[in-house]
Amino acid sequence: MIGALPLPITLAGVAVVQHTATSVVTIERFIIEQERQHPEATGELSGILYDMALAAKMIANKVRRAGLADILGSTEHSNVQGEIQQKLDVFANDTIIKAMDHGGRLCAMASEEEPGIIQIPDGFRCGKYCLMFDPLDGSSNIDVNVPVGTIFSVVQKITRGRQGEMEDMLQPGRRQVASGYVIYGSSTMLVYTTGQGVHGFTLDPSIGEFLLSHPNIRIPNDGRYLSVNDSYESFWEEGTKQIMRRYRGLEGDRRPLNVRYVGSLVADFHRNLLGGGVFCYPANKKTPGGKLRLLYEANPLAFICEQAGGAATDGMQRILDIVPRELHERVPLFIGSKRDVDLANATYASHAELASA
Repeated sequence: MIGALPLPITLAGVAVVQHTATSVVTIERFIIEQERQHPEATGELSGILYDMALAAKMIANKVRRAGLADILGSTEHSNVQGEIQQKLDVFANDTIIKAMDHGGRLCAMASEEEPGIIQIPDGFRCGKYCLMFDPLDGSSNIDVNVPVGTIFSVVQKITRGRQGEMEDMLQPGRRQVASGYVIYGSSTMLVYTTGQGVHGFTLDPSIGEFLLSHPNIRIPNDGRYLSVNDSYESFWEEGTKQIMRRYRGLEGDRRPLNVRYVGSLVADFHRNLLGGGVFCYPANKKTPGGKLRLLYEANPLAFICEQAGGAATDGMQRILDIVPRELHERVPLFIGSKRDVDLANATYASHAELASA
């Protein structure tokens, strides 16, 4: 499979990996080749990606064994969002923190599962990057064996102190230096970007390595799939309802999109990234500010999507231009193929004009 990939893979017009019939490109080799294109690089960002890959392997191992061990189901505790934590949620959160807190590359972390900033323990060196992550997205689906995932975002420290501060975390998504996700499904796959395109790696459990399987991912401009929980339709405003009618081909001259909704953001986004489509979690009367988290979900996936040729919006503005106001801020989200996302923006803008007329 690997040997059948294009010859060679290029980034910014420079050959990075030369495939042969017997070549095996690990994530470590690929990151090193990318780093060589930037002589000023210190290797710290590469180290963060290595550490995330290690944490993903540990989480993947637990996910595979979840049905055999007493790890499925909920704990008796709630996270900062008021949601019941799943046992694997807690394990994933702890695993990422312990994999990342001692390497000297981070000055702070933030997790969807934690109320505040996670500081680097005393005795460990602090670096120049901040990590934000959703340790196990879609965890409500764990008990029914639906794919779940990890989402992460990296920004550079902008304050002067040793440790990270809230100002470091609350940067607009366009300042991300890396983001990615891991999907734990029939196979485990890690997808990331550092602003040089989007690349996917599949875990080979026989050797315990992530191998390059999807170089230079590009999302089609016109999507095939619509991913939305339409049980909220009665709570949508008219603009949102019109967008969905157009996506389904019930209004206008568009061909209808195929409705595919797993209810696990990583799984839905991953399918649409590879096959083309749009994932929608619009605002509604129950959640007028949106449901998904800006820092842990929307920003990192928007960075990936744009790097793959797609787009992401809250319906009014580009996701990556939103300036966060708090650590656990929520936001509406339309993300995927560019023309499908543009349709949402145009429809909302039209309704706003009518309302103000």
